[in-house]
Amino acid sequence: MRHRSLLILTTVITTGALTLTACGSRDGGSKDNSGGKKTVVVIGVDAPLTGSLSALGQGIKNSVDLAAKTANKNNEVPGIEFKVEALDDQAVPASGQANATKLVGNKDVLGVVGPLNSGVAQQMQGVFASAKLAQVSPANTNPALSQGDNWGKGEFKRGFDTYFRTAATDVVQGKFAAQYLFKDAGKKKVFIVDDKQTYGAGLAAIFAEEFKKLGGEVAGTDHVTVKETDFSSTADKVKSSGADSVYFGGQYPEGGLLADQIKKAGAAVPLMGGDGIQDPAFISASGEANEGDLATSIGYPVEKLDTAKKFIEDYKAEGYKDPYAAYGGYSYDAGWAVIQAVKAVVAANSGKLPDDARAKVVEALGKVSFEGVTGKVAFDQYGDTTNKQLTVYKVEGGKWVDVKSDTFNQ
Repeated sequence: MRHRSLLILTTVITTGALTLTACGSRDGGSKDNSGGKKTVVVIGVDAPLTGSLSALGQGIKNSVDLAAKTANKNNEVPGIEFKVEALDDQAVPASGQANATKLVGNKDVLGVVGPLNSGVAQQMQGVFASAKLAQVSPANTNPALSQGDNWGKGEFKRGFDTYFRTAATDVVQGKFAAQYLFKDAGKKKVFIVDDKQTYGAGLAAIFAEEFKKLGGEVAGTDHVTVKETDFSSTADKVKSSGADSVYFGGQYPEGGLLADQIKKAGAAVPLMGGDGIQDPAFISASGEANEGDLATSIGYPVEKLDTAKKFIEDYKAEGYKDPYAAYGGYSYDAGWAVIQAVKAVVAANSGKLPDDARAKVVEALGKVSFEGVTGKVAFDQYGDTTNKQLTVYKVEGGKWVDVKSDTFNQ
C-alpha cells in the first residue's frame, strides 16, 4: 500500500501477520487550498492480507486505498484528508475481533471496510456497534449479519445499525445458483458439500432448499474441513451417488482440490459453487481440467461495466502488485460510501467534523446514494445493498467466463 510522506508507517509482525498501521492525529494532514491544515480521517480495512485467501484480501485493501487517493486528489471533502489503515485478519474470527478493537481505539477512524469472511464479521459487529463505528463489507453474504438469526423463518431484525454491505446476500445467490443449475444447466440430481463454515454451510443450505423446491433431488451431502487437502472419501461418495452435479459451499482452496479429486474418482460431473470459488486459484488448484465447472458471483463482471472503466484504468495506473480480484469494485464502492457519508456529515456541520462524528457517519451511510463502480450504491433498512445483480461463470479454456447475468428478484 502506498501512503503520503506525512503518514508514519509502522510494520508489526505478529504470529505471521502483517499489520499496516496509520499513525498520527486528526490535525496532522496536508494543507488545504487556504493553507490551513486538513483534518485526517482514517478508513480502516480488515481483510485476509496473508494466507490462502490473500488474493482477495489484497484486492480489497488496494481498492479502498484507491478510493481514498481519488477523494484526496479531487478534494472530494474540503478540509478532509483520507488515509487508510489496513489490518490482516488471516480469515480468523479472533483476529478480526482484535482488529476491530484496534480500529475502534484509533479516534481518527470513522468507517471500516471489511471483512471478507462472514464468520469473521460475526465477531466484529458487536465491537463496532458499541463504539458507533460504521462497517461496510464488500463481500459478506450471510443473511443473519443484517437480518438476524431468524431470517429463515421470515422474522427480520437488524441487530447492528452500524453494519452495511455492498454484496448481495446468500439468499439471493443461493437461489440464483439453484435456478441456473436446474433450469439452465438441466441438472436434476445434485450432491451437496460444504466446509462447515458460516459462509459455506449457509450458502449450501439455501441452495439445497431452492433446488428441492424446483423439483430437483439431493443425492447426498457431505462436509470437508478447511485447510485439509485429501477429499477422496467425499469424491467416492459423489461417484457412488449417481449425481449429475455437485454444489460446494466454501472457498476456492478447498473447492479447487475437491473438483480435482471428484474428477479423478471418475465422476465426470460439474462442480458449482458461490463467489468463494470464483477465482483463478480454483482452476490452478486442480490437476484435472475444470471445463464446465460453475460459480455464481455478486454483481455483473466489472470489466464489462461502463461505470467501472475509470476504476480499472486508475487501479492499473497506481501499479498495485495484486489484482483487484473478485471484490475490488465492491470494495471501492464501500470505501466511497464511507467518504460520501463523511462528506454529508461535514457539510451539515459548517464544514467541520462534529464531536459525535462516528454516530453521524453511521446515520449518513443509511442515506447515501450514488452511481458507483458496480452500479447504483444504496442501502435498505437492514443495511443490505439494494443492488441484486448476479452473474454465473463457467470454466472454459482454463479461465472463468461469464455465461449469464441477471437482476434477481426473490
